[in-house]
Amino acid sequence: MLAATRASSLLASTSGLAQDLARATSVLARHYHKNVVDHYEKPRNVGSFDKADPNVGTGLVGAPACGDVMKLQIKVDENGNIVDSCFKTFGCGSAIASSSVATEWVKGKGVEEVLTIKNSDIAKHLSLPPVKLHCSMLAEDAIKAAVKDWKAKQEKAGGSQQQQQQQSAAATA
Repeated sequence: MLAATRASSLLASTSGLAQDLARATSVLARHYHKNVVDHYEKPRNVGSFDKADPNVGTGLVGAPACGDVMKLQIKVDENGNIVDSCFKTFGCGSAIASSSVATEWVKGKGVEEVLTIKNSDIAKHLSLPPVKLHCSMLAEDAIKAAVKDWKAKQEKAGGSQQQQQQQSAAATA
């Protein structure tokens, strides 16, 4: 009988937690724009690429004031076009939504073109309140950092190829 009472009590408290979670989600939906809620509840492109891949650029940025950390990666083809993108973010719903939007917006664009994506564009799309603008700033910074990382890898690879060509030329001379 005691076990049945404890089980009943546990089920009641679990049910209460489920109701609390449903209420919290409802509150979130009321205080955030539908685009934030959509990207938070169904984030696009979550994941990671191999950061050692020469065609992958990785941007890792953070906001010390709030503790948000955002990793955004791009996969670039031989023509300099972003063919895929992914992210992992530790942070609030607005940070996750900003990351998700950024990965969608960079796909199919050239590496120079994505540098024109501004935090204000992301913030406007998500209707972020002023207190959450730092989330869209992180997304912009992550895009720039990923492009910078990719470019550095290309320069390094280009330098290695030149050295190999010079060594081959010297060997045949």
